[in-house]
Amino acid sequence: MRNQLSVVSNSQMTNSFRPEIRNAQSLEEIRVVEKPRSLFDKLYGEDVVRKAFILIALAFVWEAYGRWLNNDLLFPTFGATITAFAKGVANGVLPGRAWGSIRVLLMGYAAGVILAAMLTGLAIASRIGRDFLETMTSMFNPLPAIALLPLALIWFGLGNGSLVFVLVHSVTWAIALNTHAGFLSVSKTLKMVGRNYGLGGPAFIMKILIPAAFPSILTGLKIGWAFAWRTLIAAELVFGVSSGSGGLGWFIFENKNMLDIPNVFAGLLTVILIGLVVENLIFRIIEQRTINRWGVHS
Repeated sequence: MRNQLSVVSNSQMTNSFRPEIRNAQSLEEIRVVEKPRSLFDKLYGEDVVRKAFILIALAFVWEAYGRWLNNDLLFPTFGATITAFAKGVANGVLPGRAWGSIRVLLMGYAAGVILAAMLTGLAIASRIGRDFLETMTSMFNPLPAIALLPLALIWFGLGNGSLVFVLVHSVTWAIALNTHAGFLSVSKTLKMVGRNYGLGGPAFIMKILIPAAFPSILTGLKIGWAFAWRTLIAAELVFGVSSGSGGLGWFIFENKNMLDIPNVFAGLLTVILIGLVVENLIFRIIEQRTINRWGVHS
């Protein structure tokens, strides 16, 4: 009898000191069943599905407005644009023009990234370098690249050299400004950890500063890409022909002169599609393999 009382008292004391044991019985009695997610909830949770739905809705609005206006010279329907786009892809004109633009863009973008990296490294290394970068960005970042087209024509002539020049200007300052801001935002504690491990110079930048500041760096790369892409198309509209052929901007300009407006919209659609692919595929993959993996969200 005494043993039974001791067991009962021990169990009561355990339940009084451990509320999770006391509540376990009530949880087992309730047995809450998780409600299964509906198909709508599953689809709505996917970014790709939501964005695809937005694009489809915009296509329907485009088609409806084009049919209501009923004037292909002003605003062709989405169906007419898709037909012109399919013909341009089938005969190889649009892919060739798109590659011509992308090839020039890559040259200007790469040169701008290298120049921005050099300016940012100089700014991190010395105070005069920081003052130089801040002064240059204050002077040239607000200056539209398209305003340099007359000078580019005088200095580099009609061709890819002028295009690369304006692209470097449009890319450099946005990337340098965001990269420098990212480096300045790195915590002092993280910097001291790197110093304690004996890191210095390029090793300190590669292993400490760049991973910690990569959200800002990636933002600068995105902004630089957007500036470069729209600057290139605008520049090609003016002098984008070289050796008898041009890029997407020149394709749009030629078809505008021939009043082939569906082809103009097909060229614009190609510009938009390339922008969507770069922004939502290439940069998204870079973000997943760097920022998400390193856990350095800003």
